Amino acid sequence: MSLINALTNSARLVERRVVTWEEFGRLADSLAALILRTRRVRHDLVIGVLRGGGPLALVVADRLRVRVDFLNVKSYTGVGERAGPRVLSTIIEDIENKDVLLVDDLVDEGATMSFAVEFLRSRYSPRSIQTSSLFVKPWSRFIPDYYLGSVREWVIFPWELCEFGTEGCAPGEVSRWRMRAGWRARTRGSWSISCSTGG
Repeated sequence: MSLINALTNSARLVERRVVTWEEFGRLADSLAALILRTRRVRHDLVIGVLRGGGPLALVVADRLRVRVDFLNVKSYTGVGERAGPRVLSTIIEDIENKDVLLVDDLVDEGATMSFAVEFLRSRYSPRSIQTSSLFVKPWSRFIPDYYLGSVREWVIFPWELCEFGTEGCAPGEVSRWRMRAGWRARTRGSWSISCSTGG
């Protein structure tokens, strides 16, 4: 389903926020700085929840100067469409009796992060698991240990522009699609889309 069709069919999700690579870099550095300032333990490993937590985990692990691994959990089937979380691939690092930091880009309802914490705890027996994300939705039932803020919009990160853009998306097509779909600039590289579901 294309983003335009999803927007037409979805009354609940009307506001979008696109995060550029430049903005993502600033946000990732801010999150890493927050973790360094306020952490209660020195983490042995950062685990990124793929797909969205992958790029963020790489930056956070670099800033914390620890190794990184990845847990591939799928929860979304489309824009605003969720399924029960399931593991597609798991970590390779030994985390038994280690302090780990689980990283995802955004915590929506909290099901993915809760699932990932329980999966790692029951299968690998880490000493501790702390969690982090850039953003949390106000309705989330899971609040990470570290996050930058709360957002209501559907956030589109730079690694998923084409996923929520046009069919056969190419670099030049993204900006043309924004114009066709009614994208308008907000502030300093942030974008938003407004759409009504009525005729």
